[in-house]
Amino acid sequence: MGMASCLGRPTRMAASEGMRMTAHFRWFLSTFILLYLMNQVNSQKKGGPRDVKCVTSDLQAWDCSWRAPSGAGRGALYDVCIQNGSHSSCYQLGKTSTKIPPLNPGQYEITISPLHDFGSSISKFILNEKNVSLIPDPPEILRLSANFSTSTLHLEWSDKGSAFPRHTNVIWEIKVLRKENMELVKLETYNTTLNGEDTVLRWSWASDLPLECATHSVGLRRYVDDARFSGRKEWSDWSPLQSISWSTDIQNKVFPQDKVVPVGSDVTFCFVTQEEVSSAQISYAKYPLIHLDGENVAIKVHNISASISSGTNVVFMTNKDMYGTVIFAGYPPDIPQKLNCETYDLKEIICTWDPGRPTALVGPRSTSYTLFESFSGESVKFKRVEAPINESYQLLFQVLPNQEIYNFTLNARNPLGQSESTIFINVTEKVYPRTPTSVRVKDINSTAVTLSWHLPGNFAKIKLLCQVEINKANSVRELRTVTVKGVDNSNYLIAVDKLSPYTVYAFRIRCSSETFWKWSKWSNEKQYLTTEAIPSKGPDTWREWRSDGKNLIIYWKPLPVNEANGKILFYNVSCSSEEKTQSLSEIPDPQHKAEIQLDRHDYIISVVAKNSVGSSPPSRIASMEIPNDDLKVEQTVGMGNGIVLTWNYDPNMTCDYVIKWCNTSQPQPCLMDWKKVPADSTEAVIQSDQFRPGVRYHFFLYGCRNHGYQLLRSVIGYVEELAPTVAPNFTVEDTSADSILVKWEDIPVEELRGFLRGYVFYFEKGERDTSKMRGLESGRSDVKVKNITDISQKTLRIADLQGKTSYHLVLRAYTDGGLGPGKGMFVVTKENSVGLIIAILIPVAVAVIVGVVTSVLCYRKREWIKETFYPDIPNPENCKALQFQKAVCEGSSALKTLEMNPCTPNNVEVLETRMAVPKIEDTEIISPVAEHPPDGSEAEPESHLAVSYCPPVIEEEIPNPGAEEAGGTAQVVYIDVQSMYQPQAKPEAEQDADPGAGGGYKPQMHLPVTSAGDEAAAEGDLEKTAGYRPQANVNAWTLVSPDSPRSTDSNSDVVSFGSPCSINSRQFLIPPKDEDSPRSNGGGWSFTNFFQNKPND
Repeated sequence: MGMASCLGRPTRMAASEGMRMTAHFRWFLSTFILLYLMNQVNSQKKGGPRDVKCVTSDLQAWDCSWRAPSGAGRGALYDVCIQNGSHSSCYQLGKTSTKIPPLNPGQYEITISPLHDFGSSISKFILNEKNVSLIPDPPEILRLSANFSTSTLHLEWSDKGSAFPRHTNVIWEIKVLRKENMELVKLETYNTTLNGEDTVLRWSWASDLPLECATHSVGLRRYVDDARFSGRKEWSDWSPLQSISWSTDIQNKVFPQDKVVPVGSDVTFCFVTQEEVSSAQISYAKYPLIHLDGENVAIKVHNISASISSGTNVVFMTNKDMYGTVIFAGYPPDIPQKLNCETYDLKEIICTWDPGRPTALVGPRSTSYTLFESFSGESVKFKRVEAPINESYQLLFQVLPNQEIYNFTLNARNPLGQSESTIFINVTEKVYPRTPTSVRVKDINSTAVTLSWHLPGNFAKIKLLCQVEINKANSVRELRTVTVKGVDNSNYLIAVDKLSPYTVYAFRIRCSSETFWKWSKWSNEKQYLTTEAIPSKGPDTWREWRSDGKNLIIYWKPLPVNEANGKILFYNVSCSSEEKTQSLSEIPDPQHKAEIQLDRHDYIISVVAKNSVGSSPPSRIASMEIPNDDLKVEQTVGMGNGIVLTWNYDPNMTCDYVIKWCNTSQPQPCLMDWKKVPADSTEAVIQSDQFRPGVRYHFFLYGCRNHGYQLLRSVIGYVEELAPTVAPNFTVEDTSADSILVKWEDIPVEELRGFLRGYVFYFEKGERDTSKMRGLESGRSDVKVKNITDISQKTLRIADLQGKTSYHLVLRAYTDGGLGPGKGMFVVTKENSVGLIIAILIPVAVAVIVGVVTSVLCYRKREWIKETFYPDIPNPENCKALQFQKAVCEGSSALKTLEMNPCTPNNVEVLETRMAVPKIEDTEIISPVAEHPPDGSEAEPESHLAVSYCPPVIEEEIPNPGAEEAGGTAQVVYIDVQSMYQPQAKPEAEQDADPGAGGGYKPQMHLPVTSAGDEAAAEGDLEKTAGYRPQANVNAWTLVSPDSPRSTDSNSDVVSFGSPCSINSRQFLIPPKDEDSPRSNGGGWSFTNFFQNKPND
């Protein structure tokens, strides 16, 4: 009860009493209040029951407890009341806990008040199921055991299901601890359902570490998951641990021992010892050590591989010794494959199967098989060493009396597991009989026999289905199926009919049950010859007249075996007409023709074959042959294995058609074979094993009319054409200078091997032993080819050849089968005389014409040739320029060297002009060092004249007062030729401005000036002049020679004839180097001048 509620009630009472009290009772009220307050303070210090908590372990009772108030003694009593609405129940307890039955859903008020404890308060609590915790009691382990061979722990405990009122789900949590430090190695949950009874639960766990290697402890707890309980659910406490350990007395041992493990698994090996372990290995591969308790160690192998038959060795090595074990890694048995159960004789059932994948386990660890039959409960066992995968296993099970249905289960088991396969059979439907034996044949008649055999087995209760194979030579085998009833003695007999007389048959038999499962194997063949019968048909007959028309040859074919019905002993041949009959009797069998002398009357020939039983029906043929004048020989080619002949339908043919053929190389009458065709046929395919490719055959088609035969078609042909085997034999009939005539012969039919389609003729230039004629068909440009398609042509003229030339000729024949070999020949054409004469005359005529033309041209150009190639050479003795005086050696100042006299040209030729000017015959030559006209004087521009010829200058002394005062000098005058190479004359102003630009030759000297004013100008001009300078005393030269020529048409002193010239030469000695200056085309030698008529100078 709360403090507020306790305090609220006295306060209201005091207030109400205070309203009614009078003043004289106030002291009494104050005293009472003070006492009450003191009591309440003491009560709060002591307190009441608190912290109520309810727990259930089995859902059948709630265990509620609370904490006693402080100061309460052990013997304190409590009054506990549980109230739900108007219903309440109270208990007096001498402890702080109580068990109450589970409360129904809803809220309950619990009041706990201490008794006889003044100062303790009353506590109230609200309780419902959600405030209750479900905590089961710790489970109890009944038993913990170990299977050391498999390293498996087995745990047993009781679920205490009877303690719970209803079915409830329980979750168990199991933990496995290892080694002394209690290392957790496994924690697993396990679900069960409580059913109201105590149930013993079991759980197994296989340890990866052998149990001998370390101590293993197991504990468990539980969690009750009741769906109808709405309170809190909690795990129980862990049960007490139980442990499994190996005996410590055994030391130095490796575990596991001889264990069988699956391939690919992880395996842990341990070594229990008190010695220090140095290393461990498996099949020479070392592994790291895992330390356990004490000196014990372990190794872990991952994905172990299959062992050999003797197992895999595991070795631990210490400092003193080595210890080990053997492990066997293999596979669990496969499900038996192809399980099949059948019986051979209904006495034993044989079950076979394929074991599948090899397990790699042998000996005592190999797979064992058990065949169990569920209806009878019987079983048979099989155990053997591992066999190859392809080998089939089998077990025998005895057939039980009066039991046809069997349900077999084949179990396969080895240390790693087991598998099984089942099969359900009706033994009468799974019969696989053994091979029939003792086959015998007996005659019934010529077309029927009896066949008997022995088949071991107890088949009296079933029917057998047997198959007889009948085989004869050159025929398709025949199968006949018969049903026979099983017998006890295993001997069976049947009749076989519809056979051919006098025929060798091979019989063999196999059997099965009527319901059919498998045929037995075939019995051995039994050959038998049936008896003879009368021949069923007469021989196939034909006749041929001799060429003389007197003897008739009769041919017949031997009867086939199926028609002879026995061995033919002889033949009877007879010829009959209206007048007489003639017969030949008993012609022995190997002979199949007969010749009879007859006239041209109509005879009927009859042939009969006889064997030991009787005679065949007669074969008849007429001897008369109806002529046919309108007959042509045709050609045909077959299909490779035969020839097709066709003809038009003729209703007049009353009997049949006969086609005969022969090799054309055979003599007449030729006959290889014949074939008869019904009268309503219009075509026939002729095939024969005697046909050969490349061989020509002659086919004759006869029609039967009114008991006579008429030749309708005559055809030659090949079943297949081939290329000729030889080349045509050819010769050269005539040769000329430009042609060759060739002639050849026919190829024999035997070597032609087909119908001739033409010839191919090749020819090329070539000498013997040099021309190979290779690649004639490849279209070489030097090989000429002629294709001759007219097979009647036997000659060929090759034209347009060269004379006196060797040619290689090759001739080849061809058919539709290909091109035959070639025959070659070398031929030399004759020499061409006309061509030789022409070849000589043409060069001679050309030489004469060239000589005449050359002579005429030379005559017309004789003067030009003389000047060009043979010019006049001047006499040096007449040249004054080379006359030196004695003063030259003395160095006289009055020396006159190379002094030139004025010369008047005898002829001036104008080489180039820019404008029309009059021709100048005589020109005054002036010195290039004459005085210049005064400044400002105007000179009219004019064209300069180029002179190509200059006579020798004359040396002359010119008196000059000015010069004499200077000591006297001589002057050499040169002709200026710059105007010859310039397109037009420059104005005087331009010439004065560029005095050094004049072209032409200038002497290598310094010309003196007569006056002091002109001397400086002359020296300045001469300094600008480059070229050759003569080594002479120029002071002695005069500037102007009175005899120097000057131009009469120009006022310029520089216009003069410049360069020194040869006396007879028209060319300037030193031409200008300016590329833009025009070149002279009037002098020198050129090819065009050769054809020009130049007048003489």
